[in-house]
Amino acid sequence: MAKMRAIEAAVWVMEKEGVTQAFGVPGAAINPLYAALRKQGTISHILARHVEGASHMAEGYTRAVAGNIGVCIGTSGPAGTDMITGLYSAQADSIPILCITGQAPRARLYKEDFQAVDIESISKPVTKWSITVREPALVPRVFQQAFNVMRSGRPGPVLIDLPFDVQMAEIEFDPDTYASLPAYKPSATQAQIEKALTMLNESARPLIVAGGGIINADASDLLVEFSEVTGIPVIPTLMGWGTIPDNHPLMAGMCGLQTSHRYGNATMLASDFVLGIGNRWANRHTGSPEVYCKGRKFIHVDIEPTQIGRVFAPDYGIVSDAKAALEMFVKTAKEWKAQGRLADRSQWVGECQQRKGTMHRKTNFDSVPMKPQRVYQCMNRAFGEDVCYISTIGLSQIAGAQFLHVYKPRHWINCGQAGPLGWTISAALGVKAADPTRNVVALSGDYDFQFMIEELAVGAQFKLPYIHMVVNNSYLGLIRQAQRGFDMDYAVQLGFDNINTAEEQVVKGYGVDHVKVVEGLGCKAIRVHRQEEIAPAIEQAKAWMKEFQVPVVIEVILERVTNIAMGTEIDNIIEFEELAKTRADAPATAVSMLD
Repeated sequence: MAKMRAIEAAVWVMEKEGVTQAFGVPGAAINPLYAALRKQGTISHILARHVEGASHMAEGYTRAVAGNIGVCIGTSGPAGTDMITGLYSAQADSIPILCITGQAPRARLYKEDFQAVDIESISKPVTKWSITVREPALVPRVFQQAFNVMRSGRPGPVLIDLPFDVQMAEIEFDPDTYASLPAYKPSATQAQIEKALTMLNESARPLIVAGGGIINADASDLLVEFSEVTGIPVIPTLMGWGTIPDNHPLMAGMCGLQTSHRYGNATMLASDFVLGIGNRWANRHTGSPEVYCKGRKFIHVDIEPTQIGRVFAPDYGIVSDAKAALEMFVKTAKEWKAQGRLADRSQWVGECQQRKGTMHRKTNFDSVPMKPQRVYQCMNRAFGEDVCYISTIGLSQIAGAQFLHVYKPRHWINCGQAGPLGWTISAALGVKAADPTRNVVALSGDYDFQFMIEELAVGAQFKLPYIHMVVNNSYLGLIRQAQRGFDMDYAVQLGFDNINTAEEQVVKGYGVDHVKVVEGLGCKAIRVHRQEEIAPAIEQAKAWMKEFQVPVVIEVILERVTNIAMGTEIDNIIEFEELAKTRADAPATAVSMLD
């Protein structure tokens, strides 16, 4: 046993639990933690420019690599309230992050002290656990339990609020004998797996819906193996994109109201049975249950018991960690295949591949200013299969999900449910901090990009190079498109005549000069207007990243108004632009868009 400050014991626990990186902004009420971090010297720290940015960096850090838990730190009062959005985002997508806030001394609580706020109560709805620690001796055990809570069952965020005097108090703690608490993860039984396979076998046109829980469980290889053994095509959700490569013959496309493929929706509507694993039947994926469920049966496998039946009642439910369930599915399916018990799915697979090879939206537009569809076509051609996309919300993200391609798990990192603007830059920096070798490409519309643009300075200061594609139409594009239902175009135009923009520039009237702002923050930027300029710009960006080790922004000037395909039901998607030409000889596993 050793005497130490309670906050020093907290740092020991974080080190023992595998934390090597933190993101945050120091302040008076959390300075004891910063002193302990400096003294211990085992956890690196990246200084954010905004505390919300620190929380999103922690999210990106967790999402990037299996087993990571991002840590974000802030002082008392507004630091904690600023991180609420990050906690909400993490909670909504089942992402474990640890948020640590400073607090006024215990004697000053509930007395309207400067920057003293009840962050425990404020954060409870958006965390798995939130606590203000009122006894110094509890500090190491609260941190120990926090990691156990984050890792057990459905993952999620935890907030620990630390009064100043609690941090400073001396306690007894022995780091040498510290041990993590075992995480709880439920597992399917053999009888449940066999019942599910029996139900699948009785169907004619089954699908697997692969959710983000498969990525959280690091079970994508098992999903692909199960799909290949059974011959059942896979529909990934937006959070599960990358669980199976886009060019795999059993990848049947994404389904949904916005972030979907025409062939994915068509295949879902043609199916008669769905096995959902690690998904939550999000409304952007399903639309109304009346349309989504009609004519098909469902099995739902999820780690969270109360998730099963929350949106609609499946025909059968299994409470299980995705990896545990898939291990048993693969083992049992192999046994059944050897015994000749698995149904032949070749005709159904052929039908799915035919849709995938022909049902595409057009991307080959030559107009200037550019249509966004052409930008994504150029990105597909310029970036290899190792590319890792980061995005949050808006027409940029929706079109990205319709037209880009993802080939690996954790290579589409997206804030799926909360969708806060400004998330993308910070999350990309967190991903890069987690994996410096990752080929990171962020995708933003101009408004998402402007929301927390100051965080680019973090990338410059801490040498976190990545490419940021900004598609600029100087509009709140998604909201403008939604306003069509109200017959208005109101409070969504971002364009103005910038008095500092030269008359001869094509971007006159587009408002903010992103190139100047980016360069002022210590990064590099390129503006392009035509599709033939994109590939050279990407090559220049790669060279600058290597030379300067800073983020490089490529701003693509778009036409002001483009409506992206979407609808209110999966059988009623409005295609605003013309569709690609279909060809009878189109390859069944085609992943490039037809002209």
